[in-house]
Amino acid sequence: MTGSMDQGASANPGSPAPERSRSEHAGPEPAGIPPKLSVVITCWNYSQYVDRAIRSVQSQHREDCELLVVDDGSTDGSWEVIGSTGARALRVDNGGQRKACLHGLHHTLSPFVLFLDADDELLPGSLEAIIANLDDSVAKLQFPLKRMDGDGNIISGPVPELDAFRGRQLVRRVLQTGVYTTPPTSGNVFRRDVCHLLEGAEYDKAVDGVILFAAPFMGDVVSLSQPLGLYRVHDRNDSGLGTELNSQSLRRDLRRFVDRMGHLRQIVETYGFAGELVVPEQAYFYLERRFYLAVAEGERISVQSLLRLLTVLWREYYPARTKAVITAFFLMTSMLPKERARRGLAYRLDAGKRSPLGLLQALI
Repeated sequence: MTGSMDQGASANPGSPAPERSRSEHAGPEPAGIPPKLSVVITCWNYSQYVDRAIRSVQSQHREDCELLVVDDGSTDGSWEVIGSTGARALRVDNGGQRKACLHGLHHTLSPFVLFLDADDELLPGSLEAIIANLDDSVAKLQFPLKRMDGDGNIISGPVPELDAFRGRQLVRRVLQTGVYTTPPTSGNVFRRDVCHLLEGAEYDKAVDGVILFAAPFMGDVVSLSQPLGLYRVHDRNDSGLGTELNSQSLRRDLRRFVDRMGHLRQIVETYGFAGELVVPEQAYFYLERRFYLAVAEGERISVQSLLRLLTVLWREYYPARTKAVITAFFLMTSMLPKERARRGLAYRLDAGKRSPLGLLQALI
């Protein structure tokens, strides 16, 4: 591993001027204590959930945490619900999550930012645990989330299960695979300069992309093992979790991964890692999604492509037992009739509670 990595937070004087908001809820006057953390909640037509997201932050009464809600042109009454909470809020024309988050970024001041989805929530005491682990050398902090259904019922334990650590050990993993185990958007806190990388991610409407994988090159990653938030699984998740098997979503994942890797390559080269980042089409994530797409569209799985996928899988950082289970799934899925293979894959990609028995029943 070569090159050096900048540890300190930095301002971005070249950032574009913030977009004008169409309307604003003023919210409470800022406290005299400089905020250490900004929670930016972005909302698009989540009137049934956004109140809970906002109050999960407000109820923790942290004067060193500023809260800003950005309504991304909702048409379902979300803006009125947001106003009833008394939170400081801005309303902009609909432009997608990334643009809404950047709008919030430009209207907050703290050195660290948590982008909380409007259908998710933070758990009591989470802000205290987060802020206690932040300093200038931290580029990203992550923590698991518990899954809940549309009615707020908890349906899983901590996801993903994370080891507690601090450091830059993820650099090598990103270079070799392009990814690492990371929570959804609401389980991550980023230093402000890392967030500014979103300005160059025009290919993406979401924010759980390049900044996740660039962060290890820009400072320490702090990983906490205790769950500090709740991730809601329902039929409107942008990831497609909780919905029927969707080949369009899988194609989008593939395009997004290739575009993100091109952006990431530009970033890591500035830190002295030119040529060390894996080619996207050779990465396990790409090959896995390509396998899923073939199953979803009823394509025949060639022996050559299956062997290539399994070879790359066994170079991954997963435990041997996990690799063995995944290998069995790939082999079984590739041999089953198309409809049964699709059922098994849909079960595997479902964000709800899963088990080996449930997978077997789905395949049969």
